[in-house]
Amino acid sequence: MFAQYEKYTLHFKQPSGTSRGILTTKETYFIKITHQHKTGIGECSIFRGLSYDDNPEYEQKLQWLCQNIHQNLDILKDELKNFPSILFGLEQALLNLYHGEDLYFPSLFTEGKSGIPINGLIWMGSDDFMRKQIQDKINQGFRCIKLKIGVNWQTEKKIIQDLRNNFPKEILELRVDANGAFNLSTAQKVLEDLARLDVHSIEQPIKTKNHKDMSILCSNTPISIALDEELIGIISTVQKEEILEQIKPQYIILKPSLIGGFSNCDEWINLAEKSNIGWWITSALESNIGLNAITQYTYTKQNPMPQGLGTGGLFTNNIPSDLVVIGEKLWKIKTNS
Repeated sequence: MFAQYEKYTLHFKQPSGTSRGILTTKETYFIKITHQHKTGIGECSIFRGLSYDDNPEYEQKLQWLCQNIHQNLDILKDELKNFPSILFGLEQALLNLYHGEDLYFPSLFTEGKSGIPINGLIWMGSDDFMRKQIQDKINQGFRCIKLKIGVNWQTEKKIIQDLRNNFPKEILELRVDANGAFNLSTAQKVLEDLARLDVHSIEQPIKTKNHKDMSILCSNTPISIALDEELIGIISTVQKEEILEQIKPQYIILKPSLIGGFSNCDEWINLAEKSNIGWWITSALESNIGLNAITQYTYTKQNPMPQGLGTGGLFTNNIPSDLVVIGEKLWKIKTNS
């Protein structure tokens, strides 16, 4: 068995804004594992400034993996437990090596016979820029839209108010993602505003590691709160159980590249469901290599909620893919070559 990796830089079609700043490029790594004349590919999708494994030893750990790819999988996973994006890539490459072509989790989805409902994603920006994005998504047929908020709440609130005036909650579900932009007192006011606007949920209203404040919010909130970045760096089963028990969120957001791949997603889902906590899966600016694997995995979970997987069209130099958004669903449609 032989492994190698390569670095790849994705370029955004247009600068994309969150409360953490403006994104113009996204760094990632592809890992290829070859065995008996077959090759599997995976993506180690590090998110600089956010990933738990964003440290100077990252490429060194990738080199270690390639040099030790012949080792038992449990040994590899233990060594990589603090490098969730590399674990994510390793799992993909091994699955693809086994299934061939561009398959990771074969299903009706990979056969082009069934689609996945997804939300439309609205990036921060000027009033006109955000309104144009919203209109484009509505024209495409989306019935669930997620807006990034937290830069200028008064402006953002006005946009959501105008949107709600035109589209009641029965027609359009609205989610917002603050990426930890607010403090506790501001978040409490924002939650009240969002409730009046019939918003479905807010992701990560306050910064991570403020478990007491997040618990206060979740225990007395007029709308659902979803933990997102809060899950990053939570490695052990005990840690996962503790954070869910302490905060008791209404939902958790699962990003496979940030939390250690599909096996860790499975564990989070099992623990959440035991505590009657909802969940959905989203991508985290992977290339189409990682996104393809995430979508295939997501379909197998059969969660009827709109998932956050509509990020494949953000880059100018993405890897070619047969993932296609039709209306509000993501499909994998093979083209005859």
